[in-house]
Amino acid sequence: MSDPLASPHAAALHRAPRALLLDFGGVVFQTAKRPTGRDELAAALVERVARAGHHIDQATVRASLDAGITALGHWKHASSRRLEPREMTHREVVGDFLVADLPSPIRALLVAEASEVLEELNTTLSDHEVRPGIRDLIAEAQRRDIPLGIVSNAHSGRSHRRLLAAHGLASAFAVQVYSDEVGMRKPHPGMIELAAAALGVSPATAWYVGDTQDRDVVAGRRAGVGAVILTASKHTDNPPFGIADDADAVFATPEGLFAALRDAAAPHPATAQIPAPTHGAALLIDHGGVISTSTPDDDLLDAFCERLAALLDAPEERITPASARALIAAGRAQHHAYKLDQRASIDGIRELDATTFWRDMVGRDLSVRARALLEAEAHDLMFQYGRAKSRRTVRSGIRDLLEQTRADGVPVVVVSNTISGRAVRAECAAHGIDHLIAAYVCSDENGFRKPDPRIVAEALAIADADPARTWFVGDKPQNDAAVALEAGIAHRVLVRGGATSDAQIDAALASGLATHAVASASELAALMASSPVISPRAAIRVATP
Repeated sequence: MSDPLASPHAAALHRAPRALLLDFGGVVFQTAKRPTGRDELAAALVERVARAGHHIDQATVRASLDAGITALGHWKHASSRRLEPREMTHREVVGDFLVADLPSPIRALLVAEASEVLEELNTTLSDHEVRPGIRDLIAEAQRRDIPLGIVSNAHSGRSHRRLLAAHGLASAFAVQVYSDEVGMRKPHPGMIELAAAALGVSPATAWYVGDTQDRDVVAGRRAGVGAVILTASKHTDNPPFGIADDADAVFATPEGLFAALRDAAAPHPATAQIPAPTHGAALLIDHGGVISTSTPDDDLLDAFCERLAALLDAPEERITPASARALIAAGRAQHHAYKLDQRASIDGIRELDATTFWRDMVGRDLSVRARALLEAEAHDLMFQYGRAKSRRTVRSGIRDLLEQTRADGVPVVVVSNTISGRAVRAECAAHGIDHLIAAYVCSDENGFRKPDPRIVAEALAIADADPARTWFVGDKPQNDAAVALEAGIAHRVLVRGGATSDAQIDAALASGLATHAVASASELAALMASSPVISPRAAIRVATP
């Protein structure tokens, strides 16, 4: 193998890290499939179920294991393509993959014992040997006071912990992060970020060492580590699909990594500042009450209720347009109560999904047949209902505002609490302004409602925006201004003339919840045009092809 330190990325390894994060298999341990492993595991499962009085032949169990392990491999490869893959639970791995073909009582028993089964699986299917150079690497890290961590995808973290302890290595690691214990799997960057936080360092000052391109290199790049290094294994040169990122170095064994660490200069001091990326300005804008105003329209709602009645009506369950309207009113009342309950939730302010609204709220007292219809049609019904609740009129000056932001190179993202993002898009298209909007972040699609900050975080990421240079425009202090404040958005604008009284808006201004109040989009356009944070971005945007 050519000298890894001669690669274009070698500069990343010239200075030692402030923390060293290692994968388990392929780095600390070399694993080898045990030829008799699957038969041994099948025999162990037969014995386990026999204790409960169930009997099954070993060949049947072995066939289910073979199919499950193959399918599990495909799932792992597919998961590596995801930006933030979750790890399956022990019960999912066992019940949906390994023993999915077995009779129900046996499957239920093994699912209940899933954690025990998976701990046994790890050391039954494979033999584990400490890779050459690992002990020297640990000793060198300890000599230089560089803390060590494990970051590993695992079906049984406790099995990995047991193996480390059995080989006298457990005490060397200040933190161990396993996917089955933290609920996410590489290439999710959160695993590396969690380990770095536990060691008190930034990922940018750490090295991450793995053996795969699709999981380890990608995870390291997404987490922004200082260097991504591979110690070659049977997986290194065979990624399941093309990978755009490269490792900073590839060593045949951890011995090469030990030498690189030994020869590296001292780490950056803990006080060293890593330059933050430069982001631009953006306009995040609410839809209802800001882009458009709404007026209840009985004709639109009557037409929708007629369609709903026609869908649900049957000889055994007569549904009229009037009764359909009553069902919707009852569902809306439950939805309102749901939103109030969510305000007190410690798990975030979640948006109600369409299926729950139509099947469980509107259709709560209907037949199984009608509720099945509502479940199947829920998303299309929500779109139709979203446009039938009221008639919308675009507010004066909105088009001019959006055209100004387009000319200034400032992206516009609609951030809306709504039962149907599809309906919001359709309304903007009907007003002829859709082409001036970069994207829509809608609560029914994001899963969270304002003032939960996750809905704004997505909008900021889309616009690649700096909160200090961003404008958030809404009409509700406790939804719009509050979520903008929590997201650190500097310019928090409330629009007068909607459902919120001037007194409430003035109170939000006085408290600092909002920074500005405007009566029209034209007033907002003038306010933004006078801001020094907009013009510099415009120059950059115009100059960029």
